[in-house]
Amino acid sequence: MKRICLTALLFSVLLPGRADEGMWMLTDLKSQNEVAMQELGLLIPAEQIYNPDSISLKDAVVQFGGGCTGEVISGQGLVMTNHHCGYPYIQQHSSVEHDYLTDGFWARTQQEELPCKGLTVTFIDRIWDVSDYVHKQLENDPGPLGANYLSPKHLSAIAQRYADEQGLALGQGQRLELKAFYGGNRHYLFLKTVYQDIRMVGAPPSSIGKFGADTDNWMWPRHTGDFSLFRIYADPQGKPAPYSPDNRPLRPKRHLRISLDGYKEGDFAFLMGFPGRNWRYMIADEVEERMQTTNFMRHHIRDIRQRVLMEQMKKNDTVRIHYASKYASSANYWKNAMGMNEGLVRLHVLDTKRAQQARLLARGKTTGDSSCQQAFSRIQSIVARRKPLMYRQQAIQEALVTGLDFMRIPDTTPLAAALKDKDKKRIRKLSDSLRQEAARYFASVPFPEVERAVAKEMLRTYARYIPAEERISIFQVIGKRFKGDSDAFVDACFEHSIFGSPDNFELFIQKPTLYKINNDWMVLFKYSITDGLLQTAMGMAEANREYDEAHRTWVKGMMELKRSEGKPLYPDANSTLRLTYGQVLPYRPADGIEYEHFTTLKGVMEKEDPANPEFVVPEKLKQLYRDKDFGRYALASGDMPVCFLVNTDNTGGNSGSPVLNAKGELIGVAFDRNYEGLTGDIAFHPTLQRASCVDIRYVLFIIEKYAGATNLIEEIFPKKEL
Repeated sequence: MKRICLTALLFSVLLPGRADEGMWMLTDLKSQNEVAMQELGLLIPAEQIYNPDSISLKDAVVQFGGGCTGEVISGQGLVMTNHHCGYPYIQQHSSVEHDYLTDGFWARTQQEELPCKGLTVTFIDRIWDVSDYVHKQLENDPGPLGANYLSPKHLSAIAQRYADEQGLALGQGQRLELKAFYGGNRHYLFLKTVYQDIRMVGAPPSSIGKFGADTDNWMWPRHTGDFSLFRIYADPQGKPAPYSPDNRPLRPKRHLRISLDGYKEGDFAFLMGFPGRNWRYMIADEVEERMQTTNFMRHHIRDIRQRVLMEQMKKNDTVRIHYASKYASSANYWKNAMGMNEGLVRLHVLDTKRAQQARLLARGKTTGDSSCQQAFSRIQSIVARRKPLMYRQQAIQEALVTGLDFMRIPDTTPLAAALKDKDKKRIRKLSDSLRQEAARYFASVPFPEVERAVAKEMLRTYARYIPAEERISIFQVIGKRFKGDSDAFVDACFEHSIFGSPDNFELFIQKPTLYKINNDWMVLFKYSITDGLLQTAMGMAEANREYDEAHRTWVKGMMELKRSEGKPLYPDANSTLRLTYGQVLPYRPADGIEYEHFTTLKGVMEKEDPANPEFVVPEKLKQLYRDKDFGRYALASGDMPVCFLVNTDNTGGNSGSPVLNAKGELIGVAFDRNYEGLTGDIAFHPTLQRASCVDIRYVLFIIEKYAGATNLIEEIFPKKEL
């Protein structure tokens, strides 16, 4: 028996790759991952996870909106995702009178569910590896291969060509998407069905769904009930359709079965979701570029903007509700950028990258293939030319685009052209159109005093990081007309510009003039920002074109190296459906520190701080804790589980991903990564990287015991399943 166990252990160790690293394509599971997953503990065949010819677990996993994941958990189209993924739509329906962000929301009937404007849910119906077909098609395109293999326009045309040749007719709400993988060395085609009538069903208060907020974000231990519930609606025939009172809850192909059995340390677990972006094939020079441009600007500029916003949000509940989602989104990647840079230094990732590069270049010398050396030298040269431009571009993007909502003013160019031509008919028509756009704009920025305060800080911050001779052109105006006083310039924008106030706009639109448009401070400011982005983009365009082909060659070499070394081979994340697997595990971030693999409600009570809005605990939750009223969701010890850790390979976009046990049953919802694992977007660290997940038992406890939404519990657990 000992000999058998030892053989099994050695076999699992010697399997290609690490079981806990990789964002795997579902089409490759059977051939590439099934044995390793089963050795680690998977109890179902790969066909139950993904089957191109039948219904499988993947049919219950959806892309929620444009940047999160969700899972279908009932036969009536009920979808669960994270609270922070649903946050913009919770905000959409919130007001001072109905503050669902603070108080939570629970629909007791389907008639009470709230339509969410702009929200979609997308199913992946089929995936094809069409690499050979695409390569042949690109060879026949008039443009050179290097120009087309990443081009969305060309890939879209090829996708349609493939569909026509295969006799693939798209149904209502269906669309095709052809995407490049492995730097453009392979291509996969996705058939999607997109539903656009999505309604909010349930959300805990932020004191549960965002417990710990910015302080705990990206950290462990976590005690956050990060979930929300929505429902997919379809037309009477079950097809995607715009919102209509006549639409009905979707009857999905598949929904996930929930397990209340929990987990123990070492248990197998896997996730499916839509990871957004990572960059595992970067060379060291690119990592340094990322650290010193994108991450640097996100860290330092957002830090200042968030402080100004928080000061304003604390003063007024209406302001708080309006900016809540924007603040949360900004803070999320502010901390991500900061943690990533710290981790890249602490874990010596640049040294690891350089060692990896050296192995690949040495292999090329051994085989007599110089293509990787040439690609490597080109990438180094490109980064050296591109980096200063990227630094300036990111400063504009963070401080003046992301940072300034009021710069989303309507485009006055068409009206200016009509005024120049003195075309009265067009002037009237375009004036009416601009009036409608202006109304929407002013509704989107209802707090000019907040915008003014943020703008002053952002202009000062931008100027602090960019030398005078490299700043956007509006600073020449500020220097000449305002004696270098950017605060005075911002005041002039809001006091005198067309879009400074609804009154200003009304005075202008009653008698529009070309002179007023051409000399308007806000219009000039926006043009200057646009021109600054254009100049940096043009400066990087040639370098980026050269980069794409060099990167493809480099990635191809890395693929060959990884195969020869028996290491994981998977494409970078690109918002397509992936699977990642591993175990429920604790971790040790530093000497003398060890984190358990789960947390309980006791930790919520220990973190409570009534003076800190991030750590307020609702009275009803405290009473449930005092009474130990946890129902069937408690641990054997009597404690209430809240969150747990898995060592899966996640990134942004995996938020809301279902966490499934060895039987393919839902045991939790992924919502975050740990701070020490933020380097994972560039380099995976097997002993440190963890995904934070909310325990499905805590989710159900909140729904049933805290919210009293027994209608949802009855839907999730029909009587025949009890």
